[in-house]
Amino acid sequence: MKNLLVFSSVILGSGLMLIHSNQAHHTPASSAMKRTEAAGPVGAISILIDKSDYELSVYDEKGWYATYPVVFGNNNLGDKKMEGDKNTPEGTFRITNKKIHEKWFRFMGLDYPTKESWDKFRRRKQTGEIPASASIGGSIGIHGTWPHEDFVIDKYKNWTDGCISMKNGDVLDLYGFTPSGTTVTIRQ
Repeated sequence: MKNLLVFSSVILGSGLMLIHSNQAHHTPASSAMKRTEAAGPVGAISILIDKSDYELSVYDEKGWYATYPVVFGNNNLGDKKMEGDKNTPEGTFRITNKKIHEKWFRFMGLDYPTKESWDKFRRRKQTGEIPASASIGGSIGIHGTWPHEDFVIDKYKNWTDGCISMKNGDVLDLYGFTPSGTTVTIRQ
């Protein structure tokens, strides 16, 4: 577990200074961090999900816009190899659909598996890393938690089948300004 607190600051063109603390796997993340003058993202956005830091960051035409705490599937944080391994896939994806979800509050589906995902999956089968009978899986997305269970995010409790889970208030915020087609990069 990391017990480090790292601060970095960035001076934006407007002279505004952002101070960002990067706390991973140590103390509960209380809420999202956002650019202070932001009324909303400016122009097109992209999303970067860093599994090792348990963070989902949003970037717009001005640069960094917001960071939200998230959790994943497996505690090992490995790349998804096959259906049922509970790992969150790594790579570059797009949001393909958005819906209000009866279990997970809001759901933004990703285009997993992509061509890159299929290529990795085939290589893993060829090398015997996964069984020849394995399936690649699907239905990966960004979503909320069960009602009144945001605490799983605060405790960095990985619980999904490979999706990215956020606090319900945070996923509602993200859902509100994120269109289908948005690029999502997931890395370790």
